[in-house]
Amino acid sequence: MRSPSLYPKPGLSFVAVLPVVANSDAMKRRTATQLFAAALVAASATAVHAADAAAGGPGPYDEQADARADINTAVARAAKEGKQVLVVYGANWCKDCLALNKGFGQGHLGGAVDKRFVTVKVNVGRFDKNVDLANQMGVTLKKGIPTVAVLGADGQVLGTTKGGELADARNMGEDAVMRVLESLGKS
Repeated sequence: MRSPSLYPKPGLSFVAVLPVVANSDAMKRRTATQLFAAALVAASATAVHAADAAAGGPGPYDEQADARADINTAVARAAKEGKQVLVVYGANWCKDCLALNKGFGQGHLGGAVDKRFVTVKVNVGRFDKNVDLANQMGVTLKKGIPTVAVLGADGQVLGTTKGGELADARNMGEDAVMRVLESLGKS
């Protein structure tokens, strides 16, 4: 007989039913407490998996992307279009990264970014992906994400955020984000 999985699939839950042999009230309480704890652990695991699935799905930071290839493609496109490259380091779990991405897609900020930059989003995972690439560009991830680098059409780094300037993006207005971007890569 197969034992139940300790890691249920999202949306599924289980409660392990153990044979109860209780000879005293203390033993019954201990067994009831253990069963309650097991049910609580199972419910928590299910809730975490369900939340991941609900929040998951593909986000703006492609977890399978080849960041170097994407940047090279963006540099070639920027050279053709007479723009700079905006490399945005972030992650799909990061609310500030998602807010910045949303801002780049709408309003005055979105138009200004599209006019000046070819944008590339680089996934940093849980600070375990593309860290070497960020370091090569002089990008500091330790002070928070999102963080950005501006490259010229020749691929050279013109400027980066180094002090977590965008790490509170969800509370920044369009003008504040624009000031940060305008301070980088002035040509």
